[in-house]
Amino acid sequence: MIAVPKEHRPQKRFNRLIYFLPLGIALILGVALAKGLTLDPNTLPSALLGRQVPEFDLPPVKGRTQGLSSTDIRGEVSLVNVFASWCVACREEHPVFMKLARDGTVPLHGLNYKDQPDDAAEWLDSLGDPYTRTGADINGRVAIDWGVYGVPETFVVDAKGNIAYKHVGPVTEKVMAETILPRVEKLRNEASGAGTAEAPR
Repeated sequence: MIAVPKEHRPQKRFNRLIYFLPLGIALILGVALAKGLTLDPNTLPSALLGRQVPEFDLPPVKGRTQGLSSTDIRGEVSLVNVFASWCVACREEHPVFMKLARDGTVPLHGLNYKDQPDDAAEWLDSLGDPYTRTGADINGRVAIDWGVYGVPETFVVDAKGNIAYKHVGPVTEKVMAETILPRVEKLRNEASGAGTAEAPR
């Protein structure tokens, strides 16, 4: 039996660590990937959920008269939709918002993300403008403050100006009917109940 000199043993342990390191990294990545696959990409978490909307004040999209600011969003439950003329998925969800506007169910505000003024105006003029107010976020700074991952994204904002829900991706009729509008109704009921409780007798 050949004895291994003591000075060589640390090197041997180091070689073993090097051998098992790729396996350990692969296991960690596998666990992270498995966890990621269980998440619904349409309901990505937002650090702003439950918090006030960021302070901002944007001019209107070209051809519109009313811009969008954080003050405009307070006072009633509303939706804020992040859209762009170059966004294919935005075109998919647009008919849902046009119907929402016709029904007058809930105010819908548009945050136009990194768009050219003429392109945004032409897009709304040709497809229809469902928004109560629009804000032209040309450099994308406001969207970053909102924690936007990409377009489209839609936020439900309560009457106090707190972000109550965030939907990532195009809003379908099913999502609107089964997820967004029930939240709107719940928030309205909560606001109404709070107002009744605080009203003097």
